[in-house]
Amino acid sequence: MKEELLSLIDILGTITFAISGVFAAIQKKLDLFGILIIAFITAIGGGTLRDMLIGDLPVSWMRSVTTPLLILVSAVAAILFRKIIGNFQQTLFVFDSLGLGFFTVLGIQKGITFGFSPGICIAIGTISGCFGGVIRDILLNNIPLIFRKEVYATACILGGLIYFLLLKLDFNKNWLDVVIMAIVFLVRILAVRFKWRIPGIYNDKMEM
Repeated sequence: MKEELLSLIDILGTITFAISGVFAAIQKKLDLFGILIIAFITAIGGGTLRDMLIGDLPVSWMRSVTTPLLILVSAVAAILFRKIIGNFQQTLFVFDSLGLGFFTVLGIQKGITFGFSPGICIAIGTISGCFGGVIRDILLNNIPLIFRKEVYATACILGGLIYFLLLKLDFNKNWLDVVIMAIVFLVRILAVRFKWRIPGIYNDKMEM
């Protein structure tokens, strides 16, 4: 049951990040090839870095043709239905937030599988969740969200802390992953909705 859930999370995370990559690329008016490249990088970037850091090689997406095909189909579908979806900025935000939750949980679970401490598992979950978006933003000449005052990586870290807290409290393990995904997603959504920000070190004049 656990393996099936993690496989489903992996599939959903791959789809959501691929779609977020498509809409980020469309905003920059990239050509079709560029859009597909950004979709692939967004979907596999965090997981690739995670696997390389923990020595799980070859990285997961290279072991099966399923992941590249899933990214391709998701990207093509997003491109074809882009006019129906409409608001690119809002769509990018929603799918990026969903992917953040999915891949944070995947990273934490992979860290647990390799026997790492809770702190390292949270770090791996944060890398897994954030760095596909980081690479995407760098390639699109944007400042990555993780480096701004927005609550982004903080949502992953908070989700990881709550995960291990609930684990100690013997929370139902069948629901734990789902709860943490929802928490990461909701923290990100609420942070943008209510304009929660990480404290900065610059005053208004310096920021100008």
